[in-house]
Amino acid sequence: MESLRQSIFALYEAGILPPMFQYAFLTNALVAALLMGPLLGALGPLVVVKRLAFFSEAVGHGALTGVAIGILLGEPATQPLVALFSFCILFALLLHWVKSRTQVPYDALVGVFLSFAIALGAALLLYVAKKVNVHILENVLFGSILTVKDGDILVLALIAALALVLLARGANRALLASLSPELAQTRGIPVRLYDYLFILLIALVTVASVKVVGAILVGALLLIPATAARLVSRNGRQFFWLSVLFSTLSCWLGILLPMAGALPIPSGAAIVIIASFGFVLALGVRRWRSIE
Repeated sequence: MESLRQSIFALYEAGILPPMFQYAFLTNALVAALLMGPLLGALGPLVVVKRLAFFSEAVGHGALTGVAIGILLGEPATQPLVALFSFCILFALLLHWVKSRTQVPYDALVGVFLSFAIALGAALLLYVAKKVNVHILENVLFGSILTVKDGDILVLALIAALALVLLARGANRALLASLSPELAQTRGIPVRLYDYLFILLIALVTVASVKVVGAILVGALLLIPATAARLVSRNGRQFFWLSVLFSTLSCWLGILLPMAGALPIPSGAAIVIIASFGFVLALGVRRWRSIE
């Protein structure tokens, strides 16, 4: 990371990059966006196909509870990674386990778990607020590029590498298991295993992205670029790559525009607003195609 920062700073000194690139925290944020954007964009199509948008929101909201538990257990207030990841992973796996063993509609079940996570987080905040600055909790909710550290980038890089391996080895089988579980089973594909792996990956990616986008908004970034890509794509390959492109552009512009003063709002909100604007454009393109 230090060599990367030095390279970017050298480009700034040479007059190639604007003055904002002299700050190390912006370099961290841009690297995080470069990792997070393609990662969320790559997983987004499966989230849309499997109708797990509400699930990712639930895991994101559970991050606040994980942070609160970590602080209460004595972890650093800015990086309670053990409790954060542990709670969200257990939360996601338990939710999916209950879903596979009950007839309750999935959206209702997710709503139950989401309500529990928010209520537990609200209860714990009463004790956490006495120990830490409340702005730390605001950063968890809404994201902040000022809080992205080398450790956060390392976590994102490791999860991105894991996701790349899993997608390279089983993306087509995972897609088939999502679209037609019965057909996948006839071809010897372990549908349940792929379901749990995907749920685990969603939980890991969601938690790792909280620092930049925020717990409230990270689920939206999994959903909106993929939904926009689905509106304008003509096949599965386009669906995947357009989702990656839209998500990456949203992350980069959502970080650069607030820093340049064009959008005086938090980075997490800017990222999702830009992604939503892309969705509106995709709707227009879809409408224009239908008129032709």
